[in-house]
Amino acid sequence: MAKLGTWEVFRFALNGGDRDSVLMLARIYSCPQRCRVASKNLLWQSLRRINAVRRGLLNMLWLTEARLRGLELGDRIILNGRPCLQRHVGSRITLADGVCLNSSLRSNPLGCSQPVMLRTLRLGAEIILGRGVGLSSNSVCAALRIHIGEGTFVGAGAMIFDNDFHAPVDEWTWGDAAPDNPKPVIIGRGVFIGARAIILKGVTIGDRAIVGAGAVVTKDVPARSIVAGNPARMVSEAK
Repeated sequence: MAKLGTWEVFRFALNGGDRDSVLMLARIYSCPQRCRVASKNLLWQSLRRINAVRRGLLNMLWLTEARLRGLELGDRIILNGRPCLQRHVGSRITLADGVCLNSSLRSNPLGCSQPVMLRTLRLGAEIILGRGVGLSSNSVCAALRIHIGEGTFVGAGAMIFDNDFHAPVDEWTWGDAAPDNPKPVIIGRGVFIGARAIILKGVTIGDRAIVGAGAVVTKDVPARSIVAGNPARMVSEAK
């Protein structure tokens, strides 16, 4: 009975002594097996609540870091895990309302092998994430402009670049990152980009298009179409 009394106090503390708590305690007293099941349920409930508080506090911490790094943030942004944010002086990274960045291992069903990377490479570059955009373990690097439209989801491990990073110099060497050859990447609204796809410079993807997992997109994708493969080719029109 002493153990049940402890759970009774715990249950009342969690639920404010409401009617449902009293009824559950009555069932606990009437059946030992129910007591064990209810005790386990109470433990899981408490752990979930503690974890929710932990995630909320960490989200506030990562948002504060983002603001200190000069990002422009909307409301209700969710950062599951710490993203890697690198903004070049004189450039912009904008996250609109409701953007979600999944960087922690368990924040995506496929798992996140790395944090979300948002990086501008030089003066005047822009990364703009529209309202409700979702990224998971993605790399987005801009030397000119990358715009991802409202409601677009980008699958785990996909990469989006608007430049070639390095160009050959002399006989056997390579130049600095992001030479003077970037081309903007524009991704429309409600697009779905599959896991580990690669979107290369100069590409425009129309609204409601679907890019298959692992595709390498080198050319424009019409609105409401489905592309897949390397290089990506149209498979069919999306409904």
